[in-house]
Amino acid sequence: MGLTGAAVASGAPAPESGKAPAAATGKKTAKNYLYSSIGDFDANVKPLLDRPDVAGVQLVVPWKAMERKKDQYDFSEIDRALKYVQDRHKKLFIQVQDRFFQAPSRLPDYLKDPEYKGGAAPTKNDNGLGPGKAGTVAAQWNPQVRDRFQKLLKAMAQKFDGRLAGVNLPETATEVDTKKDHTGYSDDAYFKAELDNMAYGKKVFTKTQFIQYVNFWPGEWNNSRKYMSRTFEFAKKHGIGLGGPDVLPGAKPQLENSYPFFKKYRGQLPMVAMAVQEPDFEYKNPETKKPYTRQEFVDFGSNTLGADGLFWATSAPWLHKPAAR
Repeated sequence: MGLTGAAVASGAPAPESGKAPAAATGKKTAKNYLYSSIGDFDANVKPLLDRPDVAGVQLVVPWKAMERKKDQYDFSEIDRALKYVQDRHKKLFIQVQDRFFQAPSRLPDYLKDPEYKGGAAPTKNDNGLGPGKAGTVAAQWNPQVRDRFQKLLKAMAQKFDGRLAGVNLPETATEVDTKKDHTGYSDDAYFKAELDNMAYGKKVFTKTQFIQYVNFWPGEWNNSRKYMSRTFEFAKKHGIGLGGPDVLPGAKPQLENSYPFFKKYRGQLPMVAMAVQEPDFEYKNPETKKPYTRQEFVDFGSNTLGADGLFWATSAPWLHKPAAR
């Protein structure tokens, strides 16, 4: 599902709208949101949404679920979720998913047409899922594919701008299997395509917060090609929120990639949204040798990364205990 495949290059761990930038100094506490696939909304989200310590939910929605046929958009599931959430005076964020960490891919079938030159690229999967479990990413570096994706964003904005609290694009980490790719992938083309989508999303969503998740860039480590620094500067310049799929205080790979920039740009972005996903609960604090506690996630996410919102997987242990009053 969505971001839980935060499989990253070089063996890294799996990893409110119109809001003014947070203060660059001083402690803060991020608001708590749920994180789930839209397909699990009824089973996993509804039982938790009435908690007073939950401000809303982020739902991952595959591209194909919103565009089953070319130019035929179906936002009925988002509408249904939005009504349920707003009836409870909570907020809804939507993650538009264009990559999948194992089969089946949920990209529109028409992307297989010749004009899109394959439409998607195969990705390697380092999550230990075994042979045949590789994933897929939409070939955003192909201008024809990117045009279709941006048409989806435009259609979403026409219906939901100002109604959703936020819309985000998924993590930047991916690893295209270049030996099997026929789409013309390159690291630089991918980077430029992602920034183009960021700019377009901000252009069409004028009232709803637009956010890009950024954790690692293919072909780069420790800002070696200035992809990471350019991303943060681009986001600051254009008023785009940033975030990421994992909150892991002691994770060296993240500390050598996106985390230093979240710290550096703290208070300079319109929103920072960080997800605490299922694998994060298994990682241990190297000092205590125990899994990270809720408070450790909150402290690091809020005060080091500058998160305005923490998006918790519905399996988070604290969500299954009574809410503090």
